[in-house]
Amino acid sequence: MFHVVRYQHLKLTQNIGFSVHLKLIFPRTLAFVQLWKSWLSTLSLVGDQNIVLMGPPGAGKTTVGRIVGHKLGCRVIDVDDDVLETTWNMSVSEKLQDVGSRQFIEEEGKALLKFSASGSVISLSGSNPMHAASMQHVKKNGIVVYLDVPTRDIIDRLELMKVDRIVGQDSGISMRDILQFRKQFYKKWYDIRVLCAGGLTAEVVADKVLDAVKRYQDSESETFISTRHTRSEMCEQKGSVKYFTEAVVEGLASDGGLFVPEKGLPTFTAGEWQRLVEATYIERAQVILERFIHPADIPAFKLGEIVEIAYGENFTCSKIAPLRYLTGNQFLLELFHGPTASFKDLALQLMPHLFAYCVPKRCNYLVLVATSGDTGSAVLDGFSRLSDTDKQRIAVVTFFPEDGVSQIQKSQMIGCQRENGWSVGVKSDFDFCQTAIKKIFTNSDYSGFLTVEYGTALSAANSINWARLLPQVIYHASAYLDLVHQDIITFGSPIDVCIPTGNFGNILAALYAKRMGIPIRKCICASNGNNVLTDFIRTGLYDLRGRRLMQTSSPAIDILKSSNLERHLHLIAGGDGQLVTQLFSELEKQCHFQLQKDLLEKLQQDLVAGWCSEEDCLAAIHSVYSTTGYILDTHTAIAKVVADRLQDRTCPVIISSTAHYSKFAPAILRALRIAEIKQNPLSQLHLLSSYSPLPPVHRGLLKTLKENEKQKHQICAADVNVMMAHIETVIQNKFMKVF
Repeated sequence: MFHVVRYQHLKLTQNIGFSVHLKLIFPRTLAFVQLWKSWLSTLSLVGDQNIVLMGPPGAGKTTVGRIVGHKLGCRVIDVDDDVLETTWNMSVSEKLQDVGSRQFIEEEGKALLKFSASGSVISLSGSNPMHAASMQHVKKNGIVVYLDVPTRDIIDRLELMKVDRIVGQDSGISMRDILQFRKQFYKKWYDIRVLCAGGLTAEVVADKVLDAVKRYQDSESETFISTRHTRSEMCEQKGSVKYFTEAVVEGLASDGGLFVPEKGLPTFTAGEWQRLVEATYIERAQVILERFIHPADIPAFKLGEIVEIAYGENFTCSKIAPLRYLTGNQFLLELFHGPTASFKDLALQLMPHLFAYCVPKRCNYLVLVATSGDTGSAVLDGFSRLSDTDKQRIAVVTFFPEDGVSQIQKSQMIGCQRENGWSVGVKSDFDFCQTAIKKIFTNSDYSGFLTVEYGTALSAANSINWARLLPQVIYHASAYLDLVHQDIITFGSPIDVCIPTGNFGNILAALYAKRMGIPIRKCICASNGNNVLTDFIRTGLYDLRGRRLMQTSSPAIDILKSSNLERHLHLIAGGDGQLVTQLFSELEKQCHFQLQKDLLEKLQQDLVAGWCSEEDCLAAIHSVYSTTGYILDTHTAIAKVVADRLQDRTCPVIISSTAHYSKFAPAILRALRIAEIKQNPLSQLHLLSSYSPLPPVHRGLLKTLKENEKQKHQICAADVNVMMAHIETVIQNKFMKVF
């Protein structure tokens, strides 16, 4: 695997120019990083750079700027007072009245273009960001900090200041509307955001600015380690320490572990979460992702572009992941409004764009995916939406159990094949597919051969990849905020979540949301007959001895080896990579491991678990439809049954609805006792569509099956060597580039 070089920000202080030249020559080795950090720590926070405060009028830029300048002992410049009025010899309000809004922005921009400073705190005017050339000038030697202040606070302040008109506000346009309009300009320019809760003092905001600038400049500290990273490796400063870009590109750590943030998860205060109650899903996504991804890895403006592409037009519901009331204290988090009708779209419309941004341009990449059903079509669709340039160098192969997914899921995967994506059926189960891919990744001879011979590296898009898991945190947090927004609860009130789980990724994302400050009381793990997780959470014994994978009507959770469980055990074990290595070595060699009592108690503080039989699953689908007219898919029905059994009804419970019911038509037809089940997947959907009392089938799913009914796919034996040969053939046919 190629070593990915992430260089430090280009916007460095002039008095550390020597380090810029060094960094353009040498990769980011840990020894160099430590040397550079030691030297940098002797410099002031600002150096010759400016801290540039940006935000709407009334955001408090001037007052906060003075406090920050005082704390740093550096010059403070207010653009309105010290630049514009000095240049014009008149007040800003007089100038605006004299020339009008449009000409004012041009005149303001010209004045700012002639201005230069270093080592200062600069408070921009609210309209500066509307002039592109002047903002580019300011950014050359400044860290732009966006004061993201609640609109209500801004309007209150402007009223106290007796400001009734700002630049760009014409007759008939409200102050709220013009402030909303301005946001599109602010998001183009900031380097880092300071999310301000309502009612914060200027002193508190100033401290948040200083913390944000420190984080921005200290990008070296935001690293990732393997869940199997040992303390001896840490002492020797070697092993699987990576940066975000490297973790995304490599997918799986070289020691077989999974990447996690070395310093833990970011957190939000209650006030910061409350700021997001009124936000859209896209706005929530960007704020949350900014806390996880350092601007040195993906700049804020680029991250915003990626989020808008991912969630802009590809979902059939504008709310992306809407919350629907079901019955009693139960709510459904509908995660099936994406193009392939499952919760995997919430991650896989975003992850391919993160991946494409992170990978080096000099290499081709083949992304390998093991799927129990839904991931396959979602990853193929997601990577097919990359730019033409990216599709030339990034391709995907999905391996799925040939006889272990629903007929509709298989037809959908085959139908989603494109010029950079293929589906391969394996004559085995999902656990074999997942284990085989892990073995391929950790086979350094094979991956090295592909790199040398074909200029192609391997990566992953399963939830073993951090960039695949990360977007799932967003919708769990968003669901809680929606409950608050709908006045069902007040912020701080507890909820439970119930999630159908096989590979532990979806429920792990909910556990992460809890760690970040979302008031989730219990995460309820819902299994089908393959209930190894239920037994483990209840007893601490993970036992595969004598277990055989059952094929059920909920194939996405027909899994016995739960990959993401490793991340959670690493978390509750305090980052003890040696223990995690021992546990999963025992699982690999002896097919079982037992948690110590103290770890089991920690596990059970957050988790409870139950399972559901096939009969009870189908009965739940029938019962819910009979009483509410709503159709649950088979996985959601399992979660509903388990929630009914385990949740105490003292608080709301959000049930993750992970797929559209029409993906599992035979089971739905059987549960509703409608008609004879047809073998042809398209016929099954037509039968569902023809039954008028039912809600409509997912139109994206129907379209895919109609357009690609005759497409073929490859089938291979359950043999790692055969899969490796197939991968090599794909690389030869796709990239045609032999070195």
